[in-house]
Amino acid sequence: MAPSETPVAVSAPGKVLLAGGYLVLDRAYTGLVFGLSARINVVARRIPTSPGVQLSEIVVDSPQFLEAQWRYGYHLAPERGGFKVTQFQVGSSINANPFVETTLSYALTFISSLAPTSQSFSAARFTVLADNDYYSQPHSAAGTGEKNPTRFAKFPTALRDAHKTGLGSSAALVTALTAALLTYYLPKESGFDLATPEGQRILHNLAQAAHCAAQGKVGSGFDVAAAVYGSCRYRRFSPSILKGLPEAGAPGFAPALFACVKNAEWDTEIAKDGVSLPPGIALRMCDVDCGSQTVGMVKKVLAWREQKPEESKTLWDDLQAQNEKLGATLRAGQLEEVSGAVTSVRELIRAMGSESGVPIEPESQTALLDALQSVEGVYNGVVPGAGGFDALALVMKDDEETEARVRVFLSKWSEERGGVVRMLDVRGEMEGARRESLDQYDGWVQ
Repeated sequence: MAPSETPVAVSAPGKVLLAGGYLVLDRAYTGLVFGLSARINVVARRIPTSPGVQLSEIVVDSPQFLEAQWRYGYHLAPERGGFKVTQFQVGSSINANPFVETTLSYALTFISSLAPTSQSFSAARFTVLADNDYYSQPHSAAGTGEKNPTRFAKFPTALRDAHKTGLGSSAALVTALTAALLTYYLPKESGFDLATPEGQRILHNLAQAAHCAAQGKVGSGFDVAAAVYGSCRYRRFSPSILKGLPEAGAPGFAPALFACVKNAEWDTEIAKDGVSLPPGIALRMCDVDCGSQTVGMVKKVLAWREQKPEESKTLWDDLQAQNEKLGATLRAGQLEEVSGAVTSVRELIRAMGSESGVPIEPESQTALLDALQSVEGVYNGVVPGAGGFDALALVMKDDEETEARVRVFLSKWSEERGGVVRMLDVRGEMEGARRESLDQYDGWVQ
């Protein structure tokens, strides 16, 4: 494949599942998911070589972290197995990154099937830059709570040791890297364009397939959907769509992946119409910096649902109705009803947690959310997604005075209760994956 000599930059947003935690696992229900202004950015550019020298190498690096460079060779597997990538040693060790490795295998295989005129890819470097709010560490080197003055902080740790804030970094990474690979390597005549509905459909299907393979299970996919489309009402795809897909490099993987991404009837439902916040209202996130074992929580909730099918169905149906009411209240701008609508959702979430024995809205989070409602300009908040201890989402007035009051409150709360709770700079926004201008990465990309 002969990419343009011009570098390419794309980004994909993080997510917050404001309503629909757990429900979104079942196609009978929907989730209200908002894209976030915090983005994973990927810049693609060629690796310069001497005349007559051809490299078969793709480098992915994340210069904000220590030891965060992954170098890969690639080869075509036999029996239409697509492209397999082989990680090279960097320094004295090999740091595996299944999300990067799987994304490369899936994207290169799909690209070679869509534009099969050449089976070789020119050497390229893909630089990943994450907005600060994806991680808990950079807000204050001295513990003062002051925000980092730069958009992309340098971390004193390896990526695996960074404390995530739960904004969906793996889904945003897979989506942004997939979009960068497609945009950089596909020739113009292939017709791929990230800004078109067809381009978004291809990106969504391919990123969902790669993300599920990388995490070893077929999840609900709302995080990838938000990374591609931004804020939306989401109904998951049927897991059977990915069921027969061979492993990367296995016989028949290439045609199976192409058919799955390009031609399969995905039954995902993405509705953007009517998903919005009223003027003057912002969706803001707070980092609690504790972290939750989401996978274990989900397993326990689903086990309870299986053991108590009638009881759980009644609760889930009620929660779906309240989630839809919340979405309609926000859409209509009925500000006086927002607090009550969120309260009704929270009551049912706590009931689910009580019945299943899972701390979806832990008591400490309940106390914090209830207290935050006393702050002028704060309507209410939720523990989003699967719940737990790692984040809060607030619906509040979008003005500097309210933000200042919340920051002062959280600082005092942290001081009195111990730990660190802080408001992130991130806010809800509508747009999904997009091309970016290169000048905003000055100093990071040469």
